[in-house]
Amino acid sequence: MSIATTMIIRLEIRKSVASFADVASGIAAAGGDIVAIDVIRAGKEVTTRDITVNVQDATNEEIHRILSAMDGIKVINVSDSTFLAHLGGKIEIMPKMKIKNREDLSQVYTPGVARVSMAIAEDPAKAYSLTIKRNTVAVVTDGTAVLGLGDIGPEAAMPVMEGKAMLFKQLAGIDAFPLCLDTKDSEEIIRIVKAVSPGFGGINLEDISSPRCFEIERRLAEELDIPVFHDDQHGTAVVALAGLLNALKVVGLTLAEARIVVVGIGAAGVSICNLLLAAGARCIYAVDREGVLVREAAYGNPEWTKLAARTNPDNVQGGLAEVMQGADVFIGVAGGGILNVEHLKSMSANNIVFAMANPNPEIEPELAEPHVRVLATGRSDYPNQINNVLCFPGIFRGALDCRAAVVNLEMKLAAAKAIASVVLEEELNEQYIIPSIFNDKVVEQVRLAVIRAAMSTGVARRVPPDVAGIEPLIKEN
Repeated sequence: MSIATTMIIRLEIRKSVASFADVASGIAAAGGDIVAIDVIRAGKEVTTRDITVNVQDATNEEIHRILSAMDGIKVINVSDSTFLAHLGGKIEIMPKMKIKNREDLSQVYTPGVARVSMAIAEDPAKAYSLTIKRNTVAVVTDGTAVLGLGDIGPEAAMPVMEGKAMLFKQLAGIDAFPLCLDTKDSEEIIRIVKAVSPGFGGINLEDISSPRCFEIERRLAEELDIPVFHDDQHGTAVVALAGLLNALKVVGLTLAEARIVVVGIGAAGVSICNLLLAAGARCIYAVDREGVLVREAAYGNPEWTKLAARTNPDNVQGGLAEVMQGADVFIGVAGGGILNVEHLKSMSANNIVFAMANPNPEIEPELAEPHVRVLATGRSDYPNQINNVLCFPGIFRGALDCRAAVVNLEMKLAAAKAIASVVLEEELNEQYIIPSIFNDKVVEQVRLAVIRAAMSTGVARRVPPDVAGIEPLIKEN
């Protein structure tokens, strides 16, 4: 399943040899849909036109190839809307005030800045009130597990991290900056993040391969006094739990009753299983390429060993086909095409399927829909999108506002319940179990829930003025 985009093709057409009809036929043959035509220059022998075409990503090169091979047609330039949106990067740094005169300069820089620096030197906690620290998050990656692309390196990961920074700012007002590290050494990553941490109020780890990501996050959370959150693990888990809580209401089951199959036991899959267990699930089957995790097996991944001890209560042996018999819930974070209609038919009557691999879900939604009671995917072009964007802006907004030292389990559970609560009881149905990422209630609901959980568990170091009703376990700075 490829992604729709728009491309703009600038052509020279030599009238004596070719016509626009030839161009249109070639584009149509390659699967493109012409939506606009602009004449740039019209001469007696040659016309230059910009042609805007809706295409699938996979057809871009085919259209270019067909047009380039035509007699009388010269392809001057090809661009598409996605690439144009990334020209020069997608984020920038802007000052909060203009330096208009010598007085302004003396306040923001020398000599006035010295007084502020000395105040922070005497009391480092003042960095939260006198610098960008209180509202800035580092988005850190080594580029080893990017989207569905895998290990593409830190430079190629930059567009993804820039997009993440845009979402932080637009949805939660948080200033985020990409730090794409040219190393795969876990110890070096830990050292670098610790070294740059004084300038940030939180660390968002992103697209770091499993199982290294578990140790990197654990160490940083232990050794830093600011929140560290690996979104691929915990963001995915929080949103999956939020959607599942509402889906279970639709089908009339509880988390404790549901027989749940989780497929793809990488960073996201492990975290989903752990969060579901913490929320009250009792019957989870964790499945990867080697089959369902079982207690007696020896796994090289320590996370699998720990998970095997807490899942598969009746010790089922085998793979996906075996554990899908009578399952109530399927949650996939694996890859496209691993699920088929026969699997769905073997599930319980009121089955729930979260085919979350993106862009190609574990089963095509059109195939699944006749055999599923509640269906969710990771895609925006189908109902019930399970998207991390529902989670990380609100979690960090709350953690920053209360100056939480960590993002703990209670804060994650609170975030999941807050996301689920945005869908009101009277709105809840098979096609609407999770709010849209553009629902403006989500960030604030998650923020408040996270702050209250941080305060009640003693990891908050500040009480935001708008939050009342819970006495923090530690005093405000």
